[in-house]
Amino acid sequence: MIKKLSILLFTLILILAACGKSDDNKETTKGNLYEEIKEKGVLTVGTEGTYPPFTFHDENDQLTGFDVEVITEVAKRLGLKVDFKETQWDSMFEGLNSKRFDLIANQVGIRPDRLENYDFSIPYTKSSAVVVVPKNNNDIQSFEDIKGKRSAQSLTSNYGDMAREYGAEIVGVEGLAQAVELLKQGRVDLTINDSLAVLEFLKQKPDADIKIAVKSDDVAESAFAFRKGNKELVDAINEQLQAMIDDGTLAKISEKWFGEDVSK
Repeated sequence: MIKKLSILLFTLILILAACGKSDDNKETTKGNLYEEIKEKGVLTVGTEGTYPPFTFHDENDQLTGFDVEVITEVAKRLGLKVDFKETQWDSMFEGLNSKRFDLIANQVGIRPDRLENYDFSIPYTKSSAVVVVPKNNNDIQSFEDIKGKRSAQSLTSNYGDMAREYGAEIVGVEGLAQAVELLKQGRVDLTINDSLAVLEFLKQKPDADIKIAVKSDDVAESAFAFRKGNKELVDAINEQLQAMIDDGTLAKISEKWFGEDVSK
């Protein structure tokens, strides 16, 4: 009787051990976000949908934009469909943290404070501060040249602070379009803004009679943002992004939206 009980107990232990091992394997697969995404065939992406030319709705109310096209092409190369979750910027990282989406595609700048909490892809856009002047202005050829000049700036922006640091007289405006109007009217001498915003403006309004006179050497890089701990997904996205850089696809998408390659 004791011998039979021992055999029964040993068999039970083997069964439990096998179950535990099976559960461990399931847990390993479950913990790999990229494997889960491939199994579903869908990449879930957080984006604003209200931030042209990066992510916005066109005249047919279709979501489009530079960032939308880039991540859609990446997903296509991975054999995945994209499910965009439109979210206000203030809630974007909260949505990522709560696993509402797998990554953010919304011109997320790579910054030290964000790197502490999130992983990033390789950059797909690079921008810098630029000085914009009327086309016939040849007096401003460096940031030092703006000292004493009138600069149209949003009063609380980083670019307004930059103009002050270089000694410009600030004339308050609500945005780039208003700044350009003041430039055309001769009421200001310059404005400092983001190179991507200026390139997109010039793409839309090539007859605006303005030009980029100076470009900062300091470059800001934007990339897709991920929750930490999903290296397989980050690596897969990076592989396709690099392929798009190598074969010219990223440059082609960039030129469509900005008139030049803003990925390098």
